Amino acid sequence: MGQINVNIRMDENLKKEFEFLLDDMGLSMTSAFNIFAKAVVREKKIPFEIKSNLNYIKIEQINDNDIEDNFVTDILGNDLINIDE
Repeated sequence: MGQINVNIRMDENLKKEFEFLLDDMGLSMTSAFNIFAKAVVREKKIPFEIKSNLNYIKIEQINDNDIEDNFVTDILGNDLINIDE
């Protein structure tokens, strides 16, 4: 099977850290991305959990009975409520 080039955009500092760690493991970025792609194809899913760090939901997603006095606002000005409290 032929090889193709794939371009990926990422933060410059992330790339440096990623390459540093991969070098320590004896891998190139190409090898690491190929390992990832093969795992996705084999498992038919992302081979690790992806989740948000946020513990907030939009006000529209809850009903009035769930709303307490603990409103917060995100940096975009969207009304949010902490669901952990």
